[in-house]
Amino acid sequence: MEKIQACAEFIEQSPTAFQTVETIRTRLLQQGFMELHENQRWTLQRQGKYFTTRNHSSLIAFTLPAEIQELTYNICASHSDVCSFKIKPESVLNRGGYVRLNTEGYGGMLCSTWLDRPLSIAGRAMIRCGSTLKEQLFDLKEPCCLIPNVAIHMNRQANEGMSWNKQIDLLPLIGMDAEKFDFKAFLSKRLGCLQKELVYVDGYLYNPQKCVVWGENKEFFSGPRLDDLEMAFASLQGFLESTNERSINVFGCFDNEEVGSRTRQGAASTFLADCLTRIALALGIQGEDYFAALARSLMVSCDNAHAVHPNHPEKADELNRPMPGKGIVIKFNAAQSYTSDAFSAAYFESLCKEAGVLTQTFCNRSDLVGGGTLGNISASQVSVPSVDVGLAQLAMHSTFETGATADIGYAIEALRAFFDHTIRMDGSGTLVFSK
Repeated sequence: MEKIQACAEFIEQSPTAFQTVETIRTRLLQQGFMELHENQRWTLQRQGKYFTTRNHSSLIAFTLPAEIQELTYNICASHSDVCSFKIKPESVLNRGGYVRLNTEGYGGMLCSTWLDRPLSIAGRAMIRCGSTLKEQLFDLKEPCCLIPNVAIHMNRQANEGMSWNKQIDLLPLIGMDAEKFDFKAFLSKRLGCLQKELVYVDGYLYNPQKCVVWGENKEFFSGPRLDDLEMAFASLQGFLESTNERSINVFGCFDNEEVGSRTRQGAASTFLADCLTRIALALGIQGEDYFAALARSLMVSCDNAHAVHPNHPEKADELNRPMPGKGIVIKFNAAQSYTSDAFSAAYFESLCKEAGVLTQTFCNRSDLVGGGTLGNISASQVSVPSVDVGLAQLAMHSTFETGATADIGYAIEALRAFFDHTIRMDGSGTLVFSK
């Protein structure tokens, strides 16, 4: 339960990608990591522990061994963002005495789960102080708005199938005094700055409900943002608990996965490639030696998986149908939406067996199109063998998702085993792993 509580606290401290990265950043500093900045030269020391951020919404951390005989990277990647509603720059809509926020959807959320639920706002603000622009993260924490449903008396088809228009049905109510409400005034008061100093805001709605453990034997773990903060937490924990004297361990948490990752801080950006290159250069490794190192390395892409639904088991594949609480999921897809193949999956499963961690497999039904994730997107910039893994969960992209209490421990142990080991492979496909 200690790990469950730690995961719950991590999720509750991380309502948006900005707070997720700040939560990780604080943890790394407490563990003795040194912060590097992309706009400065890097000087690295053997046995050093470092991290850097981009856009304050993506983060890469790494540890260096005492001696490097043959450069190898152990890379683990998760994502910091979640499906939500983003507040537009001109943010206030007045109609009939009600004050609503003008929002747009971010990612493919389950729209119905946002209705009739108290919501809060978090993100970052840019504040002007004279000739200086300062970034300030904010989290209002308490509920301040809500998206009301239409009563069934006014919509008799509400229980017979419903679609939602994000510009009409899903705008949050925040007040009643339409003539006096000003969102910048509302926010600047809470940020402790003058209204004229508040320039622009990256503000998102989020569910402030606490995580809960429930079930006959406390086997279920539910909360907001399990996708993908559960795996971000587990991979960070595995990274911090590991020791590796031969490989460079790399932890990455990237923004914008829910909208395709094609941003300067997303998995499709050069962020990971830039960091790996700069690490190699700081160690005096360049040219062909660097590319050989990538070919010897491996990435674990960490993003949650779909569990078999209790009311709709027909939605799952006949055989590759993971259950909550039955171990970490290795995800496969013929079109390579997931990067796992026999080579990478065999390596990861072997590590799990050595660590005593249960594994299971996931494939979509052949007549259903599933989602993608970080692995194949990152591979377009950093070409390393990769395996996609996650934890089985229900109601993915809901504002309140459900997984299993046992699986968080499985994920931590599996990813710690990954970081603890060094992979060695030859040109014929033979692979050896050792601590």
